[in-house]
Amino acid sequence: MILEQKIYLWLLLAIPVIVLLFLGLSFWKVRAQRKFAEKAMLDHLIPDRSWFKPILKLVTVCVAILFITIALVNPKAGTKLETVDREGVDIVFAVDVSKSMLAEDIAPNRLQKSQQLVTQILNSLASDRIGLIAYAGSAVPQLPITTDYGSAKMFLQALNTDLISSQGTAIAEAIQLAESYYGDNSEAAKVLVIISDGEDHEGEAISMAEDAADNGVRIITIGVGTEKGGTIPIKRNGVTQSFKKDNDGNTVITKLNTETLSEIADAGNGVYIDGTITADAIEALQDELSGIDKVAFESQQYADFASQFQWFLGIGLFFLVLEMIYTNRKTGWIKKLNLFNE
Repeated sequence: MILEQKIYLWLLLAIPVIVLLFLGLSFWKVRAQRKFAEKAMLDHLIPDRSWFKPILKLVTVCVAILFITIALVNPKAGTKLETVDREGVDIVFAVDVSKSMLAEDIAPNRLQKSQQLVTQILNSLASDRIGLIAYAGSAVPQLPITTDYGSAKMFLQALNTDLISSQGTAIAEAIQLAESYYGDNSEAAKVLVIISDGEDHEGEAISMAEDAADNGVRIITIGVGTEKGGTIPIKRNGVTQSFKKDNDGNTVITKLNTETLSEIADAGNGVYIDGTITADAIEALQDELSGIDKVAFESQQYADFASQFQWFLGIGLFFLVLEMIYTNRKTGWIKKLNLFNE
């Protein structure tokens, strides 16, 4: 079931508002009637008055609003299945989440810029399979190879610098982990996209990239940051409290290391891309991917969804008509049964 226009769900707030107005009006009417006469006298003066009918009308109106709102949201349900052949490449994104990615030398900061880059790249892809890795002092899998771009974006936006406790930039470990993502029996081309500021504190990334290239993995690196560098803010509730310092008490200046990222890309039979301008970075990546042969790797079934709003609209209109039929007087045969002690 898919809800097409979720914004209309806000209309459901009308239900508690109507209930509160009903309670307020009922309280006012009771007080006004008590000023006019005692309860026994009112029962004599208005013998057909029903306490239950107004509540029934209220419930009917609320149910009508509920179903009409659902109709406006336009729920869709699958009606048939289709088999669709897909072809593309297997792309794993390895995103640096070390503390240096908090530097704001590129707006809004390096990590958020990386998230924006990958999101835009995903929007430009069609049928490629994708995976996601986060790394700092170690590498952690986030999403295995999949065609579910929605889940990939959700996991991508959840990335933060507190995800991995050990600090550093373990690019070598990220490359090694990415190799485990690709299926042994898959004939699809293997691409690893590393998004980082290039501060590699282990020094094994180049040799690991060469090994990955020997195994058919093409490594593309995207640099995020500036060579001038920037400080690493320490924030609390979104407000900068101080800046990260080294062991000697000096403020740390983190800089984009294009040399390391270029060397890793060269060793991985790929290219280095400057991620400063999002549109240029995406275009460069697309050019690189367009030169890779795509392979049919799977067939998936997709449901053809059809709107179901008419059923909910019909039920909602039925309850509206029902509410107009109701009166506030006691129903004759119910009055004889006296089910509600009226």
